[in-house]
Amino acid sequence: MSEDRYGSEPGDRSWLAKIALMFSSEPHSRTDLEDVLAIAAENEVIDQDARSIMEGAMKVSDMQARDIMIPRAQMVVIKAEATLEEILPQIIRSAHSRYPVVGESPDNIQGILLAKDLLPEILNKDHSDFSMQSLLRPTVVVPESKRLNVLLREFRENRNHMAIVIDEYGGVAGLVTIEDVLEEIVGDIEDETDVDEDHFIRKISDEDYFVKALTPIEDFNDYFKTGFSDEEFDTIGGLVIQAFGHMPARNDTTTIDAFEFKIINADQRKIHSLRVRPLGR
Repeated sequence: MSEDRYGSEPGDRSWLAKIALMFSSEPHSRTDLEDVLAIAAENEVIDQDARSIMEGAMKVSDMQARDIMIPRAQMVVIKAEATLEEILPQIIRSAHSRYPVVGESPDNIQGILLAKDLLPEILNKDHSDFSMQSLLRPTVVVPESKRLNVLLREFRENRNHMAIVIDEYGGVAGLVTIEDVLEEIVGDIEDETDVDEDHFIRKISDEDYFVKALTPIEDFNDYFKTGFSDEEFDTIGGLVIQAFGHMPARNDTTTIDAFEFKIINADQRKIHSLRVRPLGR
């Protein structure tokens, strides 16, 4: 059996030719490149993880900070006038490494506090001279329209890990971290401080709850004393997508039985988080 000029058998010619074309000349469109990646993965030239990372890297160039930011209502902030005794329980409870420090209002961001910078203060038995201002790092501020690929480059160049996102009026809209951007490329990054099953649902007020889309329907039912069926979907996110009938976008709202579901964070492929409000309770 003869081989063509790529050293392949005739049956391999199509996908090898396309891969060779990808490296020998610029693809004509993103669709062309995605097709080549799909063929390469199907023929085990690259694995599915590599394909997913490549596609994720392309995707972030079309996304903006508003698409993945943690909304203002979900930000864990520290008051500038807080004492060390007041700060420590909050840090232990939330288990974050960085916190925006605010003044009289959430729009008055005075700086970023790193949890590790508190260690010397904790060892100091005399807390009377504790000064929050002396520990603050500069705040990086970006608009909602900031493209994620540009933001990631700036994070790397400036060695920053967190940015405050502002709206068109200069108010705080949310925050975004380098981990948030990287997760859009490589998928969820879990560490020992990430939320577990008990933290899928967080109460904000008597009328509002923050719910991760990956919350099992069974857990949602246990928490809210509901009876949603899990025969067709395992997670509350799947149930909500079914109610919309399409992939919803940020701030889209739907009602299922006696609950209002508002999309807090979502991309083109999945819902990440929801705001749930019981109706008529």
